[in-house]
Amino acid sequence: MTISSIDESQRKAARVAGFTSLFTMAIVSFAYLGIQARLIVVGNAAETARNIMAHERLFRINIACDLIYCAGVVVLLTALYVILKPVNRGLALLAAFCRLVYALMWVVVALNLFTVLRLLSGADYLRVFETDRLQALARLYLGTPAYGVGLPFYGLASAVCSYLWFKSRYIPRAMAAWGVISSVWCVTGAFAFIILPDFAKTVNPWWFDSPMASFEMATGFWLLFKGLRPSGIAEPDKASG
Repeated sequence: MTISSIDESQRKAARVAGFTSLFTMAIVSFAYLGIQARLIVVGNAAETARNIMAHERLFRINIACDLIYCAGVVVLLTALYVILKPVNRGLALLAAFCRLVYALMWVVVALNLFTVLRLLSGADYLRVFETDRLQALARLYLGTPAYGVGLPFYGLASAVCSYLWFKSRYIPRAMAAWGVISSVWCVTGAFAFIILPDFAKTVNPWWFDSPMASFEMATGFWLLFKGLRPSGIAEPDKASG
């Protein structure tokens, strides 16, 4: 038997996934490019600390954006699971779990940013430390690579979902194929940065996650405005399931 219909829960989940994908991408881009890039001075921990304390409200907005992004990822993984579960429940669950790990990494990022504020707060219990040491510690927490640790999980989730998109034909197969290729490329790059410490000096990290980001954005627009196309996959054999 061939599955040619899409139920209402999948259609609603597709709209949710499309909106959430675009919204979370916008919110994390704003946090990173609009706030962090403005406050962090590369190679100068003291100036970075002064910027943060002079714009503490803006820095706190950055933390809020990170938490909103984390919540958005959880919503996205839930919506994608609802859509892709009929294709292959096990793989859809694997992708959801990988995205959950990635979301938890952003909780770590937010906690680190709160730690930065504590270190720079000037509290009495911190007076035993010299100012420059506190500034160096704060810069250390700003550079904690939680995102780099979470990125392979997000790339794996995207690769699995892309395979399920390709198999289901819910979106154009060319788009899904690009998703598989770009996601595997992202995972490869993420592990290269982990294994080879000097890799980032010769290869720009944007080269690895930007292709996958372009796929995520294209899929978000497709799901939001086009929805799901009828599938041509065969229904799993209930006896074997």
